[in-house]
Formats: sequence, C-alpha cells, structure tokens
Amino acid sequence: MYQSRAYLLVLGLLAPVLLYGCGRGGDGEAFVAKNEPWRAIDERQCLNSGVVRESRFVQTRSMLGGPSACGAEHPFEMSGTGGGHVILQPAAVLRCPMIPAVDRWVHDVVEPAARYHFGVPLERLQVAASYSCRPINHKWGAKLSEHGLANAIDISAFQLADGRKITVKGGWWGDARESAFLRAVHRGACDTFSTVLGPLADSYHRDHFHLDLARHGRDGTYRVCK
Repeated sequence: MYQSRAYLLVLGLLAPVLLYGCGRGGDGEAFVAKNEPWRAIDERQCLNSGVVRESRFVQTRSMLGGPSACGAEHPFEMSGTGGGHVILQPAAVLRCPMIPAVDRWVHDVVEPAARYHFGVPLERLQVAASYSCRPINHKWGAKLSEHGLANAIDISAFQLADGRKITVKGGWWGDARESAFLRAVHRGACDTFSTVLGPLADSYHRDHFHLDLARHGRDGTYRVCK
C-alpha cells in the first residue's frame, strides 16, 4: 500500500513537468521544453533597464503565437541596428536581451571588419531566421530551439555599401578576403553571444551563422563557439 501511494505521489509531481515538456510548433514539429526561470528574469531585467527603446527600427510585438512553451514576455521586431545604420532584412523578432547583443556585435565586430577587409561600410544583414516555434534543427522530438524563445538569430549574408554581397555559404571556403572577413565576424561573435555556430559546426549551419544567448553549463557561463 505504501509503495503504491508513493508511486502515485511521484506521478502527481511529475505530471506538470511532463505536460509542460511536450509541444508542437506551428508546422507540427514536436519538441521537448522545460521551465527555465532564468529566461523570465533576464528578460525583465533587460526591459526594466531601459537599454532597449522603441524606435523606427525597434518596435514592440504584442504576441508571437504558438504553444505556451514558445515565445517571449515582451518581444521586439528589429529591422535595423545603430538607429538604422545597418538594415536587417527581413526584420528579426527577438526578445529584449538579444537586441543590444546584435547591436554590439554589428557595431564592434562586423562594421570594423567590413571596412578593414573591403574598405567600405556595411549596409545590410540577411536574416535567415529569428523567432520560430520549432525543435533544434527541425528534428522531431528534439529540444525546443532558442529560436522558439526569440533568443536566436541566423545570418546568411552581409551586404556592403558598394553592392557586394558576402554569403556564408559561398564565402567561407571561397575568396580569400571574404573568407577572412567571415571568420573574423564569426570569431568576434563569440565575445557577445553564448552560442555561435557556423560552417564548421555541422551540416545544418553550412550556409549561415547561428547566434543566441542560451545558458550553457551549471552556472550558465560556458560558451559554445564552433
């Protein structure tokens, strides 16, 4: 009798976790998610700090849709960095902490690298993906992607003021200057984002850079840079 009651008690405690842990994205892809309190804390701290202010290029999104495991408390749509100095095309839907991170990376790393390697300003970033309620790498039953929490952005190309377009897919192993630029941009991203994945990571990232602010390791300070 005691064992059966204990078993029922354990099931009762686990049920909310199991229910929360299963979901489906907008295209029916099943994923596994878990409650991570640090996400709400980080987002609220960012919102309360005032570091992100609405403008023509950073605007509030009222909702993201999808199951409850996806989304963000107060998402934004970012269409440009540095007051629109560099355009994001299409606009990226991101949670608050990602906005200053993208701004900092573009200002401190990408723009200087463009001028150094090509002698012209950066004009545009090609956004391959931002918010999307789906599992990692679209693998059915995998962990919920950081994209599903508006905590990631994928960049596939960089357009310069002279019209030149450097793609991750074509430039990483291509022209020497383009390759050097892309490697500098990738390496510099590792100082800002906690996860940076590119062509050397795996076949899923052969044509873009994945950047996010996920927490890795027990204390959340470990960084993944591939």
